[in-house]
Amino acid sequence: MSDTNTASIPLHDARGPVRDDPSAPRSGSTARSSAIMAAGTLVSRILGLVRVALLATAIGASGQVSDLFTSANNLPNFLYLMLAGGVFNAVLVPQIIRASRQPDRGADYVSRLLTLAAMALLVLAVLATLAAPFIVGVTTSFTGEKLALATTFAFWCLPQIFFYGMYAVTGQILNANGSFGPYMWAPVVNNIVSIAFLVVFIVLMGSEQAERHSPGTWTSTQTLLLAGGTTLGIVIQALVLFIPLKRLGLGLRPKFGLRGTGLGRTGRLASVTIVTMLIGNGLYLVNQRVATIATDARPALLAQDPPVEIAGLTNLEFGSMVYQLPHAVIALSLATVMFNQLSSAHADGNLPAVRATLSQGLRIIGVATVFGSAALLTFAGPLGVLFSESAESAALNGVIIAILAIGAPFLSANFFLTRVFYAGEDVKTPLKIQLVLSVVGVVLALVAGMFDPRLIVPMLAVAYSLGNVIAVAVSHTFLTRSIGRYGAGHVFDVHVRLAVAGIVAALAGTALCWAFGGYDADGFLWQSKLNALLVLAIGGVLMGVVYLGMLKLLRIRELDEFAGPLLARFRRSGA
Repeated sequence: MSDTNTASIPLHDARGPVRDDPSAPRSGSTARSSAIMAAGTLVSRILGLVRVALLATAIGASGQVSDLFTSANNLPNFLYLMLAGGVFNAVLVPQIIRASRQPDRGADYVSRLLTLAAMALLVLAVLATLAAPFIVGVTTSFTGEKLALATTFAFWCLPQIFFYGMYAVTGQILNANGSFGPYMWAPVVNNIVSIAFLVVFIVLMGSEQAERHSPGTWTSTQTLLLAGGTTLGIVIQALVLFIPLKRLGLGLRPKFGLRGTGLGRTGRLASVTIVTMLIGNGLYLVNQRVATIATDARPALLAQDPPVEIAGLTNLEFGSMVYQLPHAVIALSLATVMFNQLSSAHADGNLPAVRATLSQGLRIIGVATVFGSAALLTFAGPLGVLFSESAESAALNGVIIAILAIGAPFLSANFFLTRVFYAGEDVKTPLKIQLVLSVVGVVLALVAGMFDPRLIVPMLAVAYSLGNVIAVAVSHTFLTRSIGRYGAGHVFDVHVRLAVAGIVAALAGTALCWAFGGYDADGFLWQSKLNALLVLAIGGVLMGVVYLGMLKLLRIRELDEFAGPLLARFRRSGA
């Protein structure tokens, strides 16, 4: 029997909203806040795709330098996430919301929090940068001049840890105070800076196709433009958030000391979260090391007659960025807003509201992520062309994107499921879940590493998708034990109908791809990036129209549930 009893419960506290709580928006406010965040994320992601396309032009997707830079540039983000990201992104929001209900609106707490965070992040960034040779050696399979160049990149990139952390903690303070837009719009500035440096690189140093960059010919100027430009973008991304932070009017200033602030409680919660993130992001580093096995095998395969081009770490990164687009643009934006609602409901002891918010959120998120998965699977080929310097590389990227696309809806669903635990300040259950998933993930990664080098990265993509499916099942099991039945039957029923709509839309998109030569090596679609963009534009509109028509035919109301308040607001504005 479908458990649908929570579907009609309103999202706000049944006893009435807390007037002084800026973090608990009603449904209309949720739509507006989510739309602002989604717009910022969409612009940022579009610019991110431009940046990635330029990066592929500059150093290739499967060139001799591409995986070296990718492995080094990944390190600051994942070291930050391992050691501090879970604290800033999950633990702090409920704590800040509690503090915001104090007479000073949490000014003392936030001042001490920012001071402590800046000190801790600075120490972490300095230590990681000094340890760059060791970290690169442990997380990759590179040797010789490859290892030396990757280490040089790491020296330039690892200071990003400090700025990733300051961006995250400042953004969460803004989110907890109901200011959602800046956090999602700041990466736009980052991408603009990175794009500018990549354009200069291509103009001055030449493209990968023309120059065939290699560790032996690489110069310090190239490092400055590539790694230095990337790091500068992260620096500016963090600094611009201090403008809206000042506008909150909290009178923040450096303050030391923990006594009486509640940060001791935060620290206890954070300690468990750090272990969780160490395990979870440690899994990513295992995947990275396995992927670099393929990178090391690439020169020998390219030397064959005819040469054989294989997927490496950069192909996996490009594919991951593309398949996460539906999650980043829609699911993450909505989940961030609804996380505050979950936190407020937990703080008020309103468990029915927690279940209702979770059920509604999963269904609304599914409308976007199922369509995104269908579109990515259908147009994996033209998407691969955008991030490639050759037809062979485009085909490799397309295969990776298609495999990852299958797991896209599960990625977003699991993210939202785990937010419920953190909203209730339960950090132990996510640790248990992550232990299970990490064991599964390490086994899958090690199995992938046993394949022929040509198949290692595609098998890692399979592991990613399979891991996302398993994650939903595990999180659901733990969550029902914690909060009871939340309408999972209703959520499943909606997703089945969404899948049917996605399949029909995908069939329409596939017919369009065929018409444009998508299944012919010499077809129109494969001839240039401009051709691929044209197919994506026409195909996206076609699939969108078919998908919306199917939603109406199948009587799926969740899209109206989210878009209705926003459209009504636009109509009122135009009146």
